[in-house]
Amino acid sequence: MLNIPWIQRRLQRAHHVTFSLYAALVAFGTYSCMYAFRKPFTAAIFEGMSFLGVDYKIWLVIAQTIGYACSKFYGIRFIAEMKGNKRAQSIIVLILIAWIALLCFALAPAPWNIVFLFINGFPLGMIWGLVFSYLEGRRSTEFMGAVLSISFIFSSGFVKSVGKMTVVDWGISETWMPFVTGLVFIGPILLFILLLEQIPAPSTADEALRTKRAPMNKQERKKFLHAFLPGLILLIGSYVLLTVLRDMRDNFAADIWKDLGFGSAAGIFTQTEIPISVAIIVILGMLVFVKNNFHAFMLNHFIVITGFLIALISTLLFRQHRLDPVWWMTLTGLGLYMGYIPFNCIFFERLIAVFKYVSNVGFIMYVADSFGYLGSVGVMLAKNCGGINLSWSQFFMNAVFGVCVTGIVMMIVSSLYFKKRYDAVNNTPGQQEATAALI
Repeated sequence: MLNIPWIQRRLQRAHHVTFSLYAALVAFGTYSCMYAFRKPFTAAIFEGMSFLGVDYKIWLVIAQTIGYACSKFYGIRFIAEMKGNKRAQSIIVLILIAWIALLCFALAPAPWNIVFLFINGFPLGMIWGLVFSYLEGRRSTEFMGAVLSISFIFSSGFVKSVGKMTVVDWGISETWMPFVTGLVFIGPILLFILLLEQIPAPSTADEALRTKRAPMNKQERKKFLHAFLPGLILLIGSYVLLTVLRDMRDNFAADIWKDLGFGSAAGIFTQTEIPISVAIIVILGMLVFVKNNFHAFMLNHFIVITGFLIALISTLLFRQHRLDPVWWMTLTGLGLYMGYIPFNCIFFERLIAVFKYVSNVGFIMYVADSFGYLGSVGVMLAKNCGGINLSWSQFFMNAVFGVCVTGIVMMIVSSLYFKKRYDAVNNTPGQQEATAALI
């Protein structure tokens, strides 16, 4: 039903550069439009509203994030076992459920509409795995994944700017704004899903370079976790820290900017995120030229560590009044996304390729995401229910220090662990036996 034969034939015959550009752009378009159903409400302040003594927006963010976190736990199985012929239909159904939830959010009175943000978050949490499954296991997955992943940065700011515009320029209320913003993007996302579905499966050359990708049953998932458990704990721990900070900066950007004196600037969200998007795609897109999977895997560790350092140093300079607010938010965003984005498009892709483990990125990414968003919910609850009387800008600043120092240590230890595993597999007389035992 969703096949367009002439596009599929052209893609199968296309040069890999042309194919990569097509796949990257339609994946970016699809996921960017998804953000219009998830993030616009965070551009609202809901000033003067509270429930049980807690700021109303906090309830909305927590409700959606809990839904998103539950989706990630469910997605460990759902995404790992997803068959290719059901992906496009699944994306459409999930988007429509999320959009209907936003309609119910607008129609239901407060505080009963909080539950609809939970319902909205659950289906959206599975979109990434479905979209990335079109891109993984290819010779240029880094480039395509980097383009897809900058949608996390660019689109979050862009749809919040659109949402803010509907309130400021169109006179839409803050409760109707999320649904109206989704209405603006419903046509484009259906078009991008149609174009996404035309992407052919990885070629035999792709599989030779990056290892075959396949659905994983329960036993295969357990076996994978057991094979790399110590290293995965370090990587997932680092990712949880990055998710907490990234979510804090993303969900409460409007509140942070208000603290910094930019509360009425609708374009500020996009102004800071576009330079970050360009920098990230250049940095990560260059990894496609690193053909050696192990070298690229280690380079990913270095990029994440560098990101932690950028966020840490820029925050130190801002606290010392040597950096203005716009530069601080831009540099902390750059640093956090230099750590966050590789996990979402490259890190586990290269891990599979290094150890030639027939599996899929979606499974391990959803394991990481489930704990990441659980950590994010935990921090928000601690901030609002634990008697921490700090503004969001001050709380975010303090969190950067602890997260970055811890993350740097964990990533260094992770690099040492995986180097030892790689050496054990490749530099011993029993190389083939070790590889077989690992897999």
